[in-house]
Amino acid sequence: MFGKAEEGARPARLDRDRGLVEAARRDPSRFDALYRKYLAQVYSYAFYELRDHHAAEDATERVFVQALAGLPRFEERVDAFIASRAIVGAADSSELSTFRVWLFRIARNVVANERRRDRRRPVAPLEDAAELCAPDDVVDTAAAREAISAAWQAVARLPDDRRRAVILRFVDEMSTAEIAAVLGRSEGAVRVLLHRALRSVAEDLQGRLS
Repeated sequence: MFGKAEEGARPARLDRDRGLVEAARRDPSRFDALYRKYLAQVYSYAFYELRDHHAAEDATERVFVQALAGLPRFEERVDAFIASRAIVGAADSSELSTFRVWLFRIARNVVANERRRDRRRPVAPLEDAAELCAPDDVVDTAAAREAISAAWQAVARLPDDRRRAVILRFVDEMSTAEIAAVLGRSEGAVRVLLHRALRSVAEDLQGRLS
């Protein structure tokens, strides 16, 4: 329904953006490589949260401005997370920090501030969201568009943490470990959020069809 992230994905043992981050620290003009790599993902997250193209564009730019300004303070933490997991079979999500996780923590805060600042802004039709997530082989059928739109309307009605978990998992294709680090929750809590979110969406859709 929403696309599929790689099952059981785990963070790389080294932040795969380390080289780009170090280059940008030496020369801020090289931050453009990180900007281009994550622009679409951050914009998608902002759009599905705010459901307004202009607001999503503004929020996306603020995210990257804050990331560029804060890059000297960014601290990569992957090894401690991996080691803790290997020893006890579980790890505190706060131990995980890759550039991608750090960037989406900034995005979460920027979007939350935007939602608080103006809850009365007109929203774009949710059919626009369907356009972003619909597979190429079905977008030409009205039935598929309607089904996808209904699903994302159901997602929009979820409580905040459940909605964010669904967006990070199925739009940005994050692993449960990454989502836990972004949301400041345990992986177990994230799995519960996703399970309850998908069950709520299914029940919502079933109720509207019956």
